[in-house]
Amino acid sequence: MDKITLILLFAIFSFFGFSQQTIIKGSVKDAVSLQPILNVTIELEGTELVVLSDVQGEFSFNTNVPLGEQILKISKTGYNIKRFPIIVNKGQTIDISDMTLERDLSQSQDLFTITLSDDELDNDAIGADNITGLLSSSLDVFQRTAAFEFSQSFFRLRGLDSENGSVLINGIPMNKLFNGRPQWSNWGGLNDVMRNQELTTGLAPSDYNFGGILGTTNINVRASQARQGGRLTYSSSNRSYSNRLMATYASGLLKNNWAYTLSLGRRWGNEGYQEGTLYDANSIFISVEKKLNDKHSLNFTGIYAPNRRGKSSPNTQEVFDIKGIRYNEYWGWQDGEQRNSRIKEVEEPIVMLNHYWDISSKTRLNTNVAYQFGKLGNSRLDNNGTDLVNGVPEGGGANPSPSYYQKLPSYFERNFPDDLQFAYLALQEFQNNGQIDWNSLYEANISNAQTGGNARYALYEDRVDDTQFTFNSVLNSELNDNVFLNAGASLQRLKSENFAEVLDLLGASTYLDIDQFAEDVNEAQNDLQNPNRLVGVGDTFKYNYNLFANVINGFAQAQFRYNKLDVFLSGSLTSTQYQREGLYQNGAFPDNSLGKGETLNFLGFGLKGGVTYKISGKHLLNVNSGYLTKAPSLRNTYSNSRENHNVVPNITEEKILSADASYIFRSPIIKAKLTGYYTKIQDANEISFFFADGIGGDNVAFIQEILQGIDKQHIGTELGIEAQVTPTIKLKGVASVGQFTYANNPNLYLTTEADDESIAAGFVDGFKDFGQANLKNYKIAAGPHRAYSVGFEYRDPDFWWFGATVNFFTNTYIDVSPLTRSSNFTTDFDGNVFNDYDEALARELLRQERFDDYMVVNLVGGKSWKIGSKYISVFASINNLLDEVFKTGGFEQGRNANYRELRNDKALDTPVFGPKYWYGRGATYFLNVNYRF
Repeated sequence: MDKITLILLFAIFSFFGFSQQTIIKGSVKDAVSLQPILNVTIELEGTELVVLSDVQGEFSFNTNVPLGEQILKISKTGYNIKRFPIIVNKGQTIDISDMTLERDLSQSQDLFTITLSDDELDNDAIGADNITGLLSSSLDVFQRTAAFEFSQSFFRLRGLDSENGSVLINGIPMNKLFNGRPQWSNWGGLNDVMRNQELTTGLAPSDYNFGGILGTTNINVRASQARQGGRLTYSSSNRSYSNRLMATYASGLLKNNWAYTLSLGRRWGNEGYQEGTLYDANSIFISVEKKLNDKHSLNFTGIYAPNRRGKSSPNTQEVFDIKGIRYNEYWGWQDGEQRNSRIKEVEEPIVMLNHYWDISSKTRLNTNVAYQFGKLGNSRLDNNGTDLVNGVPEGGGANPSPSYYQKLPSYFERNFPDDLQFAYLALQEFQNNGQIDWNSLYEANISNAQTGGNARYALYEDRVDDTQFTFNSVLNSELNDNVFLNAGASLQRLKSENFAEVLDLLGASTYLDIDQFAEDVNEAQNDLQNPNRLVGVGDTFKYNYNLFANVINGFAQAQFRYNKLDVFLSGSLTSTQYQREGLYQNGAFPDNSLGKGETLNFLGFGLKGGVTYKISGKHLLNVNSGYLTKAPSLRNTYSNSRENHNVVPNITEEKILSADASYIFRSPIIKAKLTGYYTKIQDANEISFFFADGIGGDNVAFIQEILQGIDKQHIGTELGIEAQVTPTIKLKGVASVGQFTYANNPNLYLTTEADDESIAAGFVDGFKDFGQANLKNYKIAAGPHRAYSVGFEYRDPDFWWFGATVNFFTNTYIDVSPLTRSSNFTTDFDGNVFNDYDEALARELLRQERFDDYMVVNLVGGKSWKIGSKYISVFASINNLLDEVFKTGGFEQGRNANYRELRNDKALDTPVFGPKYWYGRGATYFLNVNYRF
């Protein structure tokens, strides 16, 4: 018999052998939302056969399946256990799809997942983190720990900004086009209705979009899929707000095929952990769904969550040493009440309409429209008010900041070293007062107004009033038992109105709308069309322009699922268009500020794929990789959008290459996941604003710093493991070990006022190329690069539970100044290297600061009572039990822009322009009482 015949016979017998294989397979969904449930334990009772469901809720037994009558048991924490009797015949495939699990309402586990991150959502200091806001109880142990244990330390998953993850509500993208980040406060205080989340991490496939390299979170607020019943909640805390009230009711699908969900919330407090940080937020949510027939449903959703809160300041080490970690320079007393000068106010309602079409039992089309409008404002004090004297602007007030460098002891120690009484007096003044003196601002304005003058000081607001329309449609189809297709298209149109508005003239009636620092009266005009304009409360001034953005996106994805192997391939294409329209003719840029600028076009694409190999029901291997390009955000496209049309030089699409590989172990007792990842980002841009001393020698200027063509490298490992060692005790451990570095020396450009002083410093039309910033191998300021957590949880059969975690954070770095690492650092006014330049000392001066390692201990606990069919639950947590003092972030001030300035400043016992830091909170508490019916 020849070899070909033998091979054919072997193949035939193998085929029939395979066809006679005994298989039990199926899928598990949530009984209310009908969404797949991950990590459900499925076991054949009386045997050792145990598997866990995958992300699609699917499972399969295909080896050593016992015959005859069997009991299939399905269970998951937080759900009621179910048992199904089945009869297994040899060679038969038993398919038990769409089994459902009901939530066990007697457990209070979900309280932990919906409360802890709420007070963090609006915090500017951690606004860049990418895990706050993940409220889903389906998160694995690593994600839960990152969201609820690490977030207080500015931790970022894989060191990446939140713009690298997609956030959707009912399939509609919520990331802001301005900076790419989700504005979580737009739905803050609505935890009850926002916790039904479907999460894919990293490059894993999502049914809703292509996603970012941090994955996709879709928040499902369909009325028919909300858990039926009501909930009343009261919370008390000393973190951001003092009190919170929430009330929610969901009808479920009624007999007339209507469903609705209502939720109201309020959070308030005069002061959080930081001094002077008021909090005032309300939340209203409504979702109404009509099931038209078996194939079509319409859902309307309205979200309105206006919120106001007082900001807190980063401070130098000198300020922290004198005033402590709760000190905040932004507030002062007025008429016996705290008044914060920097208030962030967000009021951006969202309305959306969703159409759900079940084309067939295996194909669904979801089409959505959304409209968002409103305002986002950030207030601050202005001390540059002037009067025209013989056609020349004169005036201006002293800097009202109580921690302004000229008011601190270090300033007098440097400038009056032989007479330390000045430093002592400054210390006494700052210790005893150290807050904004509102009365002195009023007195200065009133005094000047009495002689016919204008305001020296004004409180104003930087406003962004966005109007955005979004349309998208997503198709999901099961082509056969193994092949699934996802495809979608979306359109986003944005008009963003940007301007400054006078809020309070502090006792005066007019403010002269010119630039005090300009030397020429024409250059001083903020709007040449209205020269020397006097403005009052409610008027627009300083700058006024619109930004337009149009984004069209399409994606397609195929997923292949087999017993041993899952494969997916996904692609996307995105067209992005930006344009600026100036409503003021700026005096410094008269020919390049008014009217519409050029239209900018960017084309991005993405391609990613992944493979999951199921070694067995317990052991899995997963590998994903992707490459994508995307448009820069609006924020990082225009170099100085407040004054002109100028675009960042050589701007282009950002390129991202990313890959990860995971080993997953899943058993009824132990669940573990070990992941290694690598991400390379190229051609990124960053823009920042600050005062700098030593620009082109000894000059002082307010500048816009443009860092263009940035390459970054993110590499690391993640480990999450939890063990149910007894029915009541669970142990958990998490480790995140990363290294996030600049991978090149990007280009550095500065822009500033086009005046005589900038010309003398080498600027041309307010622009100067400083060549490369030597940032390669410097660490990226992305919170702790390494974070570890160990903990346990005890859950008593009498429905009380307690947990504790110990968290360790290391390798946290300061954000370095690119300007001090450019050619400007080494050269004098004439462009020559300083004659006293010491290279060894320079290296020491430019060494990146690494913060001290620290440990944070957190406690959580809860208890629930069943009263008839109702439940009362209490939840409490204490963060930073040991009141550890630690730095979470910070940045080098750009004021010491050259070698001599930095050397002389660091030679002092207390630098005048030392770095500014954020400190973590000390011991804080959170208490939650909940009534469910």
